[in-house]
Amino acid sequence: MILLDKPYVSKFLKETIIKYNFPVLDTGNITEQGELSLIGAEEIIQSFKNDSNSKLYTNSENSINWVVKNLGFTKLPDYINVFKNKVEFRRLIQKMYPNFFFREVTLKEMDELNLEELPMPFIIKPAVGFLSLGVHKVLNAEDWTHVKQLIKDEFAEAKSIFPIEVVNASSFLIEEIIEGEEFAFDAFFDEEGKTSVLGISKHLFSCDTDVSDRVYYTSKETINTYLESFTNFAQALGNEAKLKNFPVHIEVRVDENGLLVPIEVNPMRFGGWCTTADLTYFASKLNPYHCFLKNIKPDWNQVLKEMDDEIYSLIILDNSTGIPSQKIVKFDYDALLDKFIHPLELRKVDYKTYPIFGMLFTKTPKDQFSEIEKILTSDLKAFVQY
Repeated sequence: MILLDKPYVSKFLKETIIKYNFPVLDTGNITEQGELSLIGAEEIIQSFKNDSNSKLYTNSENSINWVVKNLGFTKLPDYINVFKNKVEFRRLIQKMYPNFFFREVTLKEMDELNLEELPMPFIIKPAVGFLSLGVHKVLNAEDWTHVKQLIKDEFAEAKSIFPIEVVNASSFLIEEIIEGEEFAFDAFFDEEGKTSVLGISKHLFSCDTDVSDRVYYTSKETINTYLESFTNFAQALGNEAKLKNFPVHIEVRVDENGLLVPIEVNPMRFGGWCTTADLTYFASKLNPYHCFLKNIKPDWNQVLKEMDDEIYSLIILDNSTGIPSQKIVKFDYDALLDKFIHPLELRKVDYKTYPIFGMLFTKTPKDQFSEIEKILTSDLKAFVQY
């Protein structure tokens, strides 16, 4: 079963729902009338009452409130809380990473913190957050003064866009810097708690202080290199949280010695806005939604054998122009597409409402990867009129 909610449902997810006749409930009025054959809330509730192994996927964390209110008799709300709240997540894996520093603070306590008690540099992020809102790297005391004001400004705006379950500024997590290259991967746990990884993407950054979500890419080489270690970590995590019949989107860093340290785990979904699951399908033809809901464990040996050697990228066009969205008259999507050899899908977003212009999926030959590096460092001013 699937819950659909704002802000975005991809064409691929809709096609998957129709092809496999998955029961779906629209909890956010995101679909058009007659577009999908919808079920009622009671049907999902009754399914879980009749069968504790029922599976539920949501495209958006906006649906979390619905799950908490209607499925409180299941384990789903507990699973959601331990991952959605980043402080609770750190507590969950403390035995796995006993030397990792983290500390919870409130917005008010930020002004009273003794920086000598914190590792410098450090990362600060909201205990409950989304789309890198409120996530900052603090390098020194001067930087800290600037970051505190940025956080206050960001959350004043975010409260008008996202529900409290998605972005909650009452609590923040301060943690030590996690070194290494960053990756995101989707996985699920079956009725026995056994895990399957459904796709792996590398998260690129433009510089050491960059915390944006501009570029993720996947490839045969990326998946082949990290599949075993990521599967082992996900299984250990699932064992710790006793997860069953549950999908997750996991973000980790891997240092030069191969040590894996998790950043966060997003519950009940794969990459937000139908991103990483769709990217996996573009690259490999593996359908993560179908795999989870039908309990299909991918034959990665066969999948990798059939994949090509191209780079498949997800480009998130966040507003890095420095120009307030209300002052921007137009974003030139055609000019953007001209910068890429093989664009696969462009998703335009209402940038007056959300802090992004859209998302672009691309296919790039290895020897033309410079096109990805250029968009990674672009402030996107060349594409806007204001």
